[in-house]
Amino acid sequence: MIVRPVRSSDLPALIDLARSTGTTGLTTLPANEERLARRVGWAEKSFSGQAERGDTDYLFVLENDEGLVVGISAIAGAVGLREPWYNYRVGLTVSASQELNIYREIPTLFLANDLTGNSELCSLFLRSDYRSGRNGHLLSKSRMLFIAEFPDLFGKKIIAEMRGMSDEHGRSPFWESLGRHFFKMEFSQADYLTGVGNKSFIAELMPKFPLYTCFLSEAARSAIGRVHPDTEPALAMLKREGFNYQGFVDIFDAGPAIECETAKIRAVRESQTLVLAVGTPGDDATPYIIHNRKRDDCRITAAPARLAAGTLVVDPLTAKRLRMGVGDNVRAVPLTASREAQ
Repeated sequence: MIVRPVRSSDLPALIDLARSTGTTGLTTLPANEERLARRVGWAEKSFSGQAERGDTDYLFVLENDEGLVVGISAIAGAVGLREPWYNYRVGLTVSASQELNIYREIPTLFLANDLTGNSELCSLFLRSDYRSGRNGHLLSKSRMLFIAEFPDLFGKKIIAEMRGMSDEHGRSPFWESLGRHFFKMEFSQADYLTGVGNKSFIAELMPKFPLYTCFLSEAARSAIGRVHPDTEPALAMLKREGFNYQGFVDIFDAGPAIECETAKIRAVRESQTLVLAVGTPGDDATPYIIHNRKRDDCRITAAPARLAAGTLVVDPLTAKRLRMGVGDNVRAVPLTASREAQ
């Protein structure tokens, strides 16, 4: 398997992937051919250095050895520099009266743009029949190795918005208790509109004043900052890389926005540049993510490898996938942290 930049020839495969995601769950990959074609075009400009950071969209695909595209992931260079980026910040309001012997702490939601300018990990999706082995880790963590190689392209902090709670029909309890009253549309429709870039209605319709969560339903309150069960593995993986929740949630489904300083991400911090050697890694080889250190011709794979005197020893198939040979420089990092591998 190899992770590489998206190409215009991948558009039919992206449409198929978008249709397989269902009606909700991946707002940045809508099954809209015009929108996806525009996004692929911006990705090609981003990888070739023809876009400003506020417009960059590094969209990657996961491809098997037969050339079949089975997954996607992306990095947005900076959020909110071209149009407002909204989250709710979960705060606290205290009401107290000594005379009445009343003291209450009420969680409160504040509409905020605090995450503006950060880079974002987004658009992660893998075909269900390929969700095994190292594929999911490679697809997600390859982005971090790309960031490690080109840190000047990204912000000092990386964020990731995680999918919030919804039922088997795609209904969000948070949306039903809050958003529906202001937007008068289904959650899936609002989710789709943001995915295709129509976000102005948020500013036009969303209340600007703090919202007291005590007015929400119990189901909505319990959904704040929680992820959908299908998203729990992705959340756990990002936490092991150093990401954590700092009190920002999505305005539609209240899923958490997690964040980490770029330099403190495990895969960024522990990655190193090495000289490639081709041979036999051995039975005790460690799985590595390996990047060919290129930008528009980027190729990243995961494979067993062995460190030996400043070189990274890989097998011939891995070198072939990277399109690299003996003596070439690569950037590499163990696929998982040592405590994660145990």
